[in-house]
Amino acid sequence: MAYDLEEQEQIAALKGWWKDNGAAVLIVVVVVALAFGGWQGWRLWQADQAQQAASLYDALLKGLQADDAKAVRDAGGSLVEKFPRTLYASMGALASARFYFERSDLKSARAQLQWAADRSSSAELRDIARLRLAGVMLDEKAYGEALAQLDAKHATAMAAQYAALKGDVLLAQGKPEEAKAAYRLALEKSDPRAGAFRAGVQLRLDALGS
Repeated sequence: MAYDLEEQEQIAALKGWWKDNGAAVLIVVVVVALAFGGWQGWRLWQADQAQQAASLYDALLKGLQADDAKAVRDAGGSLVEKFPRTLYASMGALASARFYFERSDLKSARAQLQWAADRSSSAELRDIARLRLAGVMLDEKAYGEALAQLDAKHATAMAAQYAALKGDVLLAQGKPEEAKAAYRLALEKSDPRAGAFRAGVQLRLDALGS
């Protein structure tokens, strides 16, 4: 096919540009292809991890329903050891902690909650774990440790629950005036629609003669 003079100049310019830049272009193409392949592989790996974690979490729930301590221990242990970054691991730790707490095994409950408070990938679940951990510490009469948990930074949405439990700890320490201040803060921070919660806090406050 014959080309006119202008087309020949364009082809010559293109050949010259490719000669100068072709290697760089090929490198960019290869890098992009490898990055895309790696991203796809990462997504597949994450999906596989989530599926395995979900299966273990399901086994944990079945263990809870069957009151099977061994199944709970095995599934919960595998979750936190093999899939610690998944939400299933955090939810499993919280569920296991409740299981142990209801059976008065405070040591095991505390261990599960401590793991979730320290290692959960969810800030919200860390806050929940820390609150429940403080509750276990209150039952153990470890008041100083409980207050340390409650004084840690937490979401504004949980300020009322943290303040209410802090009041309980302070009251257990024999500090009624400080407990009153904490209960008042809990009422101040609570949602007006949280009727049951507010009623419980007000009852404790009234009992102190506020």
